[in-house]
Order: sequence, then C-alpha cells, then structure tokens
Amino acid sequence: MIRTMTLRRYVASTALALMLGAATPSLAQTPMPDPLDARDARRLDRMEQVVRELRAIVYQGRDTGKPVVVQPAETDYLIQELGRRVSDLEQALTRINGQLETTTYELDQVRRRSEALQAENKALAERLGAMEQQAAESPAANLSTDPQEAFRQAKALIDGGDYDGAEEAFAVFVGRHPDHARAPEAHYWLGKALAVRNAHAEAAGAYIEAIRDWPKTSWAPDAVLELARSLVALKRTTQACQTLGELNRRYPNASTGVKNRAAAARTQAKCAA
Repeated sequence: MIRTMTLRRYVASTALALMLGAATPSLAQTPMPDPLDARDARRLDRMEQVVRELRAIVYQGRDTGKPVVVQPAETDYLIQELGRRVSDLEQALTRINGQLETTTYELDQVRRRSEALQAENKALAERLGAMEQQAAESPAANLSTDPQEAFRQAKALIDGGDYDGAEEAFAVFVGRHPDHARAPEAHYWLGKALAVRNAHAEAAGAYIEAIRDWPKTSWAPDAVLELARSLVALKRTTQACQTLGELNRRYPNASTGVKNRAAAARTQAKCAA
C-alpha cells in the first residue's frame, strides 16, 4: 500500500512538471514586471531539494523494493550544523592538548625540583653524619667533667701540637668553668691556639679575658705581649702601642725573651720612643 501511494505521488508530480513545461512558451510571451524576489528564490531552492529527494526515493524504492520514509529536506542544514560541531570539537581538543602540554611541562619541572631537593637532602645528611662522627671523635667529646683533669687534657693537646684539638678543648673548658681559678690561663692557651690559625680577632678577645685582672703569674707577661701582636696583625697599632706600654708598666720584671719580642713588636707598630 505504501509503495502504491508513493508511486502515485511520483506520477502526480511528473504530470505537474509536464504541464508547467507546456505552459512555458505562453508564459515566456508574457512580460514579467519584476525579477524573482528573495521569497521566490527560496521557494525555488526548496522545490529543487524536494525534487532531489523524490528522485532518491524513486531510485531507492526501485532498487530495494522496500517502503521509503520521506525525511524533511534539511540535509544541507544538518551537514552545516555537523560541520560546526566538528569545528567546535577540534577547537576544544586543541585547547585540551595545550593544557596537557602545559601540565606535562609543569609536572616535569616539579619532578626535577624534587630530584634536586632529594639530592641536596642526601648531601646534607651525609655532611651531618660526618660532622657527628667528627664530633664523637674529637678530643672535646672525651673531655673530663672534672676541671683539673679537663685542663690537664687540654694542655696536653697543645703541648703535643694538636692546636685544633686544644682550641676546642680550652673553649669547652672556659664554657663549662668560666669562674674556675684556671679559667684565665685557659683563655691564654685558647688565644695561643687561635693565633696559630691566624684568627687574630678571636685570639685578642681570649687574651683580654686572660689578663682582665692583670694576674701575677708566669704566663701573664706573654699574654699581654701576644695581645699586642694580635692588635698589630689587625692593624690597630695605636692600641698595640698602648698595650706594650702597659706591659712595661705592669710587668717590669718580665723575662728577657718577652722584652726582646716586645721591642720587635714596638718597632713593627712604629710606636713612639
């Protein structure tokens, strides 16, 4: 039944086309007042679309023998809409790819920074371990808590030429026992150890602590002289000359060796006669 109706519609359409063709000469003789307006042009396009669809329906029905369902003539619009959607999808994919590339780059940078931090932490851990091992092996780690024994241990280090160990040991001693009777002498020997490595500012500070009360001991004149020598090394010649003057005044009975070295220091500092 559907196929019969479809064929009837095709025959009617064909007859209408023949009639329009036969009437063409007479219409051509009739002058047209105006060309086709926009609405007529759209109607003509619509008719052409309908004819194309009818032709496709006829061919499909002839070839397959199956009923044909006529769809609205919106193929061009649908194609355009599909093209627009495909274009939108392509743009969205381009944006997503750009974002993925940026994210990948940022993740790579984070990974590199993380690896660098891990390497730095490993190096710091190794350095800390070495320092802890060195501290455990240093003489100060085994320094006695008894002041007299601790002083003896530190003095043995400096007598043996271990100035680094002596510096550490005497620094620990004066830190633990700042008010002990041997603390001034410990400062004196600490200054000696510091002077060996040319730490003249720290050595001067240690000597000042040693002679703060101008003690009447065998090492006191030498401590004053060493203070003056440290001041000369620091280019503080005025203070050095004043210290050498105090040496003569405070310790007139200093040993010949101390007096000779003091004279050399006075010449080096260009002290007034």
